Amino acid sequence: MSRVRSSGSEIENILGKALWLAGVRYRKQYPIFGKPDFVVVKSQIAIFCDSEFWHGYRWGIRRRLEHKTNQSYWFPKIERNRARDRLVNRRLKKDGWIVLRFWEREILRDQNRCAAKVLALTNTVS
Repeated sequence: MSRVRSSGSEIENILGKALWLAGVRYRKQYPIFGKPDFVVVKSQIAIFCDSEFWHGYRWGIRRRLEHKTNQSYWFPKIERNRARDRLVNRRLKKDGWIVLRFWEREILRDQNRCAAKVLALTNTVS
C-alpha cells in the first residue's frame, strides 16, 4: 500500500489532460476539505477521480465476489473509504462547492465526456 499514490495517478493524468484540452483551467490538490484531485476555483467545482478498488465501485456486488482473502482488513478499509467520500461530499456541498466524482472506468472509457461535463458546469456557474 505504500506504493499507492495520493496524486498523479494514471486516471488523474488522463482526466487532467482532457480537462486542459477542453479549456478547463484547474488547480491540483487545492487545500480544501477532502483534497479534491482537481478544483475549478472560479466555479467552485471539486473533482475527484475514484479508483474502483479503493472507493468500492459496485460494492454491494463486489464485496461478495472479490476479496477472498483478508476480508477482516479489506471490508472495513473500503467501507471507511466510502463513508469518508460521503462525508467529503456533504461537507463540500454545505460549503457551496459542486462535487463531481468520476469512476476510473468512466475516465478510461471516455475522458472527453467527463471533461465536457465539467466544462458544461463551468459555463453554467460562471
